[in-house]
Amino acid sequence: MNSPEAWLSGPIPNIPFMLQPAAHALLQLDKELKECLVDFPDDLLWQTVAGRASVGFHLQHLYGVADRLITYAQGSALSEEQFDFLKNEKTAQSNLSTERLVERFSEKIQDLLHIFSRTSENELKQKRTVGRKKLPSTVMGLYFHIAEHSQRHFGQLLVTASVIRNRQ
Repeated sequence: MNSPEAWLSGPIPNIPFMLQPAAHALLQLDKELKECLVDFPDDLLWQTVAGRASVGFHLQHLYGVADRLITYAQGSALSEEQFDFLKNEKTAQSNLSTERLVERFSEKIQDLLHIFSRTSENELKQKRTVGRKKLPSTVMGLYFHIAEHSQRHFGQLLVTASVIRNRQ
């Protein structure tokens, strides 16, 4: 029997109450991403469908956005390395396998859960700015955006991966 979705598994230990929904969404994403891409051929990683982004792009983007939003949540500016990563998210990288890209994002999710566990309710309310335009947000807003943005890109990745696999 399949296990219930993450949000139906009860509270996640050590995660603040206000971050439970974001943590559940990230854990569900981690599980489904691994299932969706098991044995996904590396040679199909950068293929596109109908002009839409490749599976490889989505995996790079999931990782990159989470990394950048964590930086903003910490009240820091992006590093040159993060800007370089952003510029290269769409670039096919033959040295990266599907397995490694999935593993790297899974590690980022674990990092996020660790960060969530150390975040107080007062910190969640703190104001933060995003991007070069310094658009207003909060720590909580940034953490929730990581979860919802990741879910959105996973949906796109799932469709792209399914279509590409069915072409073979």
